[in-house]
Amino acid sequence: MTDTSTTASAPAKPRNIIASLELDTRLLGMIGAFIVICLVFNILTGGLLDGRFLTPRNIFNLTIQTASVAIMATGMVFIIVTRHIDLSVGSLLATCSAMMAMTQTVVTPEWLGLGLNHPATAPIAIGVGVLTGVLIGAFHGWIVGYLGVPAFIVTLGGLLVWRNVAWYLTTGQTIGPLDHNFTLFGGIDGTLGPTLSWGFGLIAVALAFYAMWRGRANKVAHEFPVKPLWAEAVLGALVAIAILGFVAILNAYEIPGPRLERLFEARGEVMPEGYTSGYGIPYSVLLLIAVAVVMTVVAQRTRLGRYIFATGGNPDAAELSGINTRLLTVKVFAIMGALCGLAGLVASARLSFHSNDIGTLDELRVIAAAVIGGTALSGGLGTIYGAILGALIMQSLQSGMAMVGVDAPFQNIVVGAVLVVAVLIDIIYRKRTGAKV
Repeated sequence: MTDTSTTASAPAKPRNIIASLELDTRLLGMIGAFIVICLVFNILTGGLLDGRFLTPRNIFNLTIQTASVAIMATGMVFIIVTRHIDLSVGSLLATCSAMMAMTQTVVTPEWLGLGLNHPATAPIAIGVGVLTGVLIGAFHGWIVGYLGVPAFIVTLGGLLVWRNVAWYLTTGQTIGPLDHNFTLFGGIDGTLGPTLSWGFGLIAVALAFYAMWRGRANKVAHEFPVKPLWAEAVLGALVAIAILGFVAILNAYEIPGPRLERLFEARGEVMPEGYTSGYGIPYSVLLLIAVAVVMTVVAQRTRLGRYIFATGGNPDAAELSGINTRLLTVKVFAIMGALCGLAGLVASARLSFHSNDIGTLDELRVIAAAVIGGTALSGGLGTIYGAILGALIMQSLQSGMAMVGVDAPFQNIVVGAVLVVAVLIDIIYRKRTGAKV
C-alpha cells in the first residue's frame, strides 16, 4: 500500500510577493517606465529634489493635457481589439469641436435666442457634439461592417474628409469666445477645489475597497482561489495611497493671489489677508475618470464587452456562435465617435475657442497610447487602464522634452521610436508568456 500521508501534508510551494499580490507584470513595467521618465526629466530640469517636472503645477498641467487623448484612447482599445483601426479620430474631434463652437456662437443665440453663458447653451452644444460623433462613427462602422470596406481605408478617407468639413463649418475662422460653462471642462477654469477633491478622493477609496471586497466574496462563493488577506491589505493600502496622493498633489497647486482676488470680487467679497487655496481635481479629469469607469464596466461586465473581445479573438467563431459582427462593428465605431465628441469638448474648452488645427495628429497619439498600453494589434487583447497609462506616458515624454528645450521635430522622432520599441517589447513579452501576439 502506498503511503500518501507525506504528499497530502506537504506544504504549498511558497510564492513571491508579486505572485501573491497577483499583479500584472506588464502593468508594473509600464508604471516603472512612467516613474523613470518622471525622475529623469525632474533631474534634467533642476535636480532630483529641485526639478520642475514633478511640481504640483506641472502634474496638474500634465493631467489636463492628457485628458482628451486618453478619452479617445479608451475607445481605440475597442476598435483595435476587434481588429480594426481608426485613423480619423483627430479629424472627427475637429468636426465635433466645430459643431459645438458653431452651436454656441450661431445656433443658440440666433435660432434659439439663447446667448453665451445661458444655462442651456453648454448642454445643448455638448449634446450636438457628441451626437455628431456618434452619427459619423456609426457611418464609418456601417461602411466597414456592412459594405466590407477595410477600416484603414474608410478612416483614412475620414481623416481627410472631416478635417476639411470642420474647416467649411467655420469658414476657416477661429471661433470664440465659448460659453463659460462649456470652458469649465478645459481644466484650469473648472476644478472641484480642495474640500470637494478630498471628499471625492475618500469616496473613491471607499468604492475601491468595496469593489475589492465584492470581488473576494464572489470568488469565495464560487470556490475560486483567493489572495491571502495580507495581500489584499497591501493592495488596498497601495490604492488608497495612489488616490489620496494624487488628490494631495493637485490640491497643492495653489491659485495665484490676483486670480483669487478676482474670484472674491466676483462674489462681492473681500479676500482675507493671507488666504490661499488650491485648484483640486479638474472637471476634465473627472470626465476622464467617468469614461474610464464606464468603458471598463462595458468591457468586463456586459454582453457587448464579451462580444467585442470574442470577435477580436476569433471573428469566424464569433459569427458562427450567433454574434452579429456587422452590427457590433457599427456599435464600436459609434462609441469611438461619441468619445471623440467628449474629447473635442475637453480640447476646445481648454483652449477656450475652436481652432482649425485642433486635434492635428491626435489619431497617431491615440493609437500609440492604446498600443503602448498593451492593446494587441492582432486583436482580442487590451485594457482601458493600460490605454490611459499609455496616454500619460506619451504626454509625459512630450512635456518633459519641451521643458528641457528639445526641438519639436526631435520630440516627434523620440515619440515615434518609443512607439516602435513599445510594440517590439510587447511582442517579445507575449511570445515568452505564451499570450497571443
